[in-house]
Amino acid sequence: MPSNEQRREAAKRKLERQLERRADRARKRKQLTIAGSVLGVVLVVAAGAVVFALTSGDDDTTEASAAESVSASPQSPGVMPAGRSEPLPEKVSCTYTPGTQPPAKQVNPPRTDDIDTTLQEVSVSMQTTQGNIGLILDNADSPCTVNNFLSLASQNYFDNTPCHRLVTSEGLKVLQCGDPTGAGTGGPGYGFANEFPTDQYEASDPSLQVPVTYPRGTIAMANSGQPDSNGSQFFLVYADSQLPPQYTAFGKVDETGLATIEKVAAAGDDGSMQAGGGKPNLPIDITSVRMD
Repeated sequence: MPSNEQRREAAKRKLERQLERRADRARKRKQLTIAGSVLGVVLVVAAGAVVFALTSGDDDTTEASAAESVSASPQSPGVMPAGRSEPLPEKVSCTYTPGTQPPAKQVNPPRTDDIDTTLQEVSVSMQTTQGNIGLILDNADSPCTVNNFLSLASQNYFDNTPCHRLVTSEGLKVLQCGDPTGAGTGGPGYGFANEFPTDQYEASDPSLQVPVTYPRGTIAMANSGQPDSNGSQFFLVYADSQLPPQYTAFGKVDETGLATIEKVAAAGDDGSMQAGGGKPNLPIDITSVRMD
């Protein structure tokens, strides 16, 4: 029969074990909480890095980088909408808002009224110092963007301008063109809103922040990440690339054109762009852009 002293000692040891188990559980909960907080910070920082890469540049000019690699994003790439959920009217109006910076090359803004959407596609030849790049512009899905591109082309805006940026990162492979200054900050002196696929989402839809695949051959507009900041700069996707659906897709590059871009990409870039990529080691200049 245990004595009172023995019973007290046993109870004391039991209490100590209970307190130790409680303390151990509390430590584990704290560790999980800290780990979760750190992970949250890492994800936010990673997302912030992507956003910075996508929107860095001078907002007063209408352009910026297409993007650095978005492989840092914690979200898996989704699928770009296959097309508009509903077709546009046969005639649309477009808005081109004057900017605060002078144009890189003097041009008149595009016309704004009665833009015809019934012509589904427009074929264009972009002659470059490395070979021809054939473009099929998607007038049905992004008519204001196509209207702008054709207006600039008709005024020789793109003639004798460099494709100033090549990105060969994992998850992002693009050649960026359309700035007569060659610095990545030039535009036509006005800006306009995104079209497809951005306008297939509600403005508050979190899916706008989730990368989707811009397929090989896509032509898309570069922008500064601010509203109405499309201008003249565009990028040509030479391999499937992941970007949030905040860049207007307005056409496709033909296979001959892709071969030309791939030749340039194979030579690499000089890594001079802070947001990722750099000037192509094999220089490529646009000599003319003309409708076929």
